[in-house]
Amino acid sequence: MALGPLMVDLDGPVLEPAEAELLAHPMVGGVILFARNFVDVAQLSQLTSQIHEIRQPRLLIAVDQEGGRVQRFREGFTQLPPARRFGAQYDEDPELARISAETSGWLIGSELRSVGVDFSFAPVLDLDTGHSKVIGDRAYHSAPETVAELARCVMRGLRDAGAAAVGKHFPGHGTAIEDSHLQVVQDHRSMAEFRLNDLIPFERLIHFGLPAVMLSHVVAPQVDSHPAGLSPYWHSEVLRGELGFSGAAFSDDVNMAGAGSGRTPERALRALRAGCDMVLACNDRPGVEAVLEQHGDWKTDPVVSARLMRLHGRGQLDRLQLLGSARYRSAVEQMAVLEPELALDLGDDVPA
Repeated sequence: MALGPLMVDLDGPVLEPAEAELLAHPMVGGVILFARNFVDVAQLSQLTSQIHEIRQPRLLIAVDQEGGRVQRFREGFTQLPPARRFGAQYDEDPELARISAETSGWLIGSELRSVGVDFSFAPVLDLDTGHSKVIGDRAYHSAPETVAELARCVMRGLRDAGAAAVGKHFPGHGTAIEDSHLQVVQDHRSMAEFRLNDLIPFERLIHFGLPAVMLSHVVAPQVDSHPAGLSPYWHSEVLRGELGFSGAAFSDDVNMAGAGSGRTPERALRALRAGCDMVLACNDRPGVEAVLEQHGDWKTDPVVSARLMRLHGRGQLDRLQLLGSARYRSAVEQMAVLEPELALDLGDDVPA
């Protein structure tokens, strides 16, 4: 059975029988976990093991584990600094910042792999332009080349730990003022401005083999009338065509207000037809069930299946060995120096 094109959520820390049945549906291909699914390390390991036992090839398991404001798993995990701290460090000592960024990627990936999670939706490739509160310090820097350089180091660390990198939020969410969780987001800049700024980090990381991208719900009226993740233009002409991206493309949660008109089934279908390989549909179980009922005969392209299969985590780290290793202890010390901020103002039960 191939991996299906839907990534869904779970209600709590225990996999219920009805949820296991849902995850066995051929149109489902992955699970995104939130803070509500986490109690402690032992419980999380058991949950991921149960998810992976449901079918073969095993379902993808993802989480938003960026650091700073966006870190779903906390107790038993390293408290990570927001991305902007690496950018500030870069302004003072670029080489040290590169080392810190790579270390953070390795630490994220290693801790997730030790509990059976395949990958985090990271790194954030948006620019910190000072406009977007929902992005803000989640961005590494305001300069696109600096964002690209630090994110490349994070990607290298994730890869070393056996986890894929997912760059987000294409084509850039850092300038738009609105929050796509709550409303339709518009960015009135021209395509030339996107090319000169926001697209640069994506272009650079794609060149270095970025495995996956998450598309935003940002609408750029001067470029296209649809939210980017539901736009054939942004998918085919820009991401796949102009930038030559050959990895997996995720939508942001189609249940967000920013996804535009229609209910979850209509939005999901629009995202798939636009070019998404996997669509996130969260916090709307009736909507997910309607998608399965209305589009349950959806046929996944073999090329898409191959893209998604490459996102499975490599290796299963033994957690006790990881925690006892000199490399891990050193990595934790490096992150502590950057003094993470623990503000939780994004909400832990929605995709970030």
